[in-house]
Parts: sequence; structure tokens; C-alpha cells
Amino acid sequence: MAHPIALIAEDEPLLANALRQALARCWPELPAPHLAANGDEALERALALLPDVLFLDIRMPGRSGLEVAGELAEEWPAGRPFPLIVFVTAYDDYALQAFERAAIDYLLKPVSQERLALTVARLQGLLARRAASDQDSQLESALAQLRALAAPVAEPTPPRLDYIRAAVGNKVKLIPVDEVIYFEATDKYVNVVSAEGSALIRSSLRELIPQLDARQFWQIHRGTVVQVRQIQAAVREESGKLFVQLRDRPEKLAVSRLFAYLFRQM
Repeated sequence: MAHPIALIAEDEPLLANALRQALARCWPELPAPHLAANGDEALERALALLPDVLFLDIRMPGRSGLEVAGELAEEWPAGRPFPLIVFVTAYDDYALQAFERAAIDYLLKPVSQERLALTVARLQGLLARRAASDQDSQLESALAQLRALAAPVAEPTPPRLDYIRAAVGNKVKLIPVDEVIYFEATDKYVNVVSAEGSALIRSSLRELIPQLDARQFWQIHRGTVVQVRQIQAAVREESGKLFVQLRDRPEKLAVSRLFAYLFRQM
């Protein structure tokens, strides 16, 4: 087996080099890991290098470690094993609960040599077993872990939204949630699309989703949540990409790999 390729994404140079040196001590066969200084660079370098192991800092400038992992799952080329991901984080009870529930490995800052040695042993075992396993099942396992990681953990459920207060020109319009066809994330806003048109709210999908009925609204992409009754069909094109066709509307909405399981045959 060829030596694995590793990538460390960490915006603090001292911490990145410390992890690199610690890995050299407990995994001498591993070539020196490549480095990325922020989330955007991590995504770009990961898609170029196609690493076997990825150490992702949770909080970085640009994309977060979780966002990088989600986008990699969407863009990762077919036929290449998805990387083993280790998240690196400052101590946070909420984050640790999520990692443990999703069965994803994590390291606490500052990284201890003893804890890193356990992680390395686990990675080596997974890499050895991965060579003989099915790549489609590997990717599906990784997607299931990322879905579990994205789900809320033990936090009070906010009240359900009945109306959306959205800006339309110089007015604030009340849009009944039942009339929303889909929500689409933009740069700093969420676009609320209904039969009457579009309107912007100063929010994020992360804040909005817990306030929606999960039986009524499905997240189908990191930037899209659609009302289920507005979905006419899910269609896979020749490129392999999955799209949702809406009832009585021309646009098609992309479905990411992370949420494609919603459209499997029952």
C-alpha cells in the first residue's frame, strides 16, 4: 500500500506545525502533511490533493471545518475513497457530544501526544481495512456520519414559525410559512420563495431550520430547504447530479450527496 496523503487545515501556523511535528513522532511512515491556512484553501487543496486523511480545524476563516467536510462530500470524485476526517477543536461540550454521536474522531486543542497516538492507531486500522472495502459503502458511511454531526444536540427546541417577516422593497411583508415553496441561502441573507415572488430575510439557514417542521420542509442542499408538498419528482441527470423538479415552477433545485438519501425508493 502506498503511503497515505495527509492534509492539515489550521489557521494558526504554530498549531499547524505543532500537529505536523507530533504526527512525525507517532506516525513516522506518514509523509509530511500538506497545510492549508483557512477553510477556503482547505477545500481547494483537498480537491487537488485527494488526501487519505484530513485534519480539519472546526473554526477557521472562510469556511468552517464542518462546511469544508460537507462540500467535499458533494464534490468528491467518484472512484476515489473519501478521506478519513479528524476534527480539531477547542473544548466544547456541545461539539464533543456531536462528534461522539457521529462516531467521528476529534482532537482537543492543544493536542496531546497520547491522544494523537490513539487517533493515529485508529486511522491506520481504518486505512488498512479500507483497501478491501466497497468505495460506495465508504462514502455512504461518511455521509451518514456528517448528517449525524449536523443534527442538533440536546438544545431547547425553538418555537415553530407560522409567519416569515421578510423585506420586499421598502416594506416588511408577512409570509405564511405554509406558502413558502423553498428557502435559498445567499451571501448574508435567506431568499424566501413563494407563489407571490421572492423576499429576503436577514437570517441563516442554520438559525431557520430548527424553527421549521422537519416533516414539512426538507433540507436538500447546504443552501436549500424545500417544502415537501412542492416537490414533483427527483431526477438524476446523465452527469450523475440529482435535481428536484417543483410543481408548477420551471426551476430545478440541486440535491447534494449529503441529502440524496431522502429520495431513495422505499
